[in-house]
Amino acid sequence: MTAIQAPPSTTWQANLARLEGLAVVLAGGGLRVSVITPPGRVPSLHVVNPAAVVLAEDVYAGRGQDGRWWFWWSWAEQIAADEDLEGAAAMIQRVLATRA
Repeated sequence: MTAIQAPPSTTWQANLARLEGLAVVLAGGGLRVSVITPPGRVPSLHVVNPAAVVLAEDVYAGRGQDGRWWFWWSWAEQIAADEDLEGAAAMIQRVLATRA
């Protein structure tokens, strides 16, 4: 018997759209990005510094308690508001930067 999967919810689709927008900005800044969409789970963005692949992190999009959309680190700390793609990208780049 084949399981029938329900279509993604509008919240899931909204999360994905926000992450895809951030992915474009991050890729333009030289980071390697992969959108991850596991069945039954929220989408995420896997971000890697190609100069040091051990510097990687997963980023999520979702609503905060204030009702606004945010980008989030995997440890549930806010990165930046969803409309601030450049600010979110800059923060992620700082965290994943190699130290001299």
